[in-house]
Amino acid sequence: MVGKIERNKDAAQEVVESTAVHVGRIATIIAQAVADVTREIGDIVTDGFEMREAARRAGRDDPDDGARWRHRRAARRAGSVESDDAEPDADAVEPHADAVESDAGAAKPGSDADPGEAEPDAGDPPR
Repeated sequence: MVGKIERNKDAAQEVVESTAVHVGRIATIIAQAVADVTREIGDIVTDGFEMREAARRAGRDDPDDGARWRHRRAARRAGSVESDDAEPDADAVEPHADAVESDAGAAKPGSDADPGEAEPDAGDPPR
């Protein structure tokens, strides 16, 4: 017959073993989750690098956009603290070959309107 002390020891041993198994499973789940999150963050950063490189290649294909990239790169190398959204100087960008001069604001033939003054829109109140 098993004594009271031996039964208590067996119960305590079972509890400790069971707890160790469950803690091990939880640790495995956490370790896997950390690995998955790390992999996803790496994928996001890789996507960013790929998009940046694609934008650079596209900039080399488009003369106007390429000039903006070259201007920004030169400004960064010169130590300028310029935003990427800032437009380059007009002299730094050559006009695109397909550029068409706008005739907005030009006087219509036969009208007395000042060429610098746009005609009112139909929805505008009279002046």
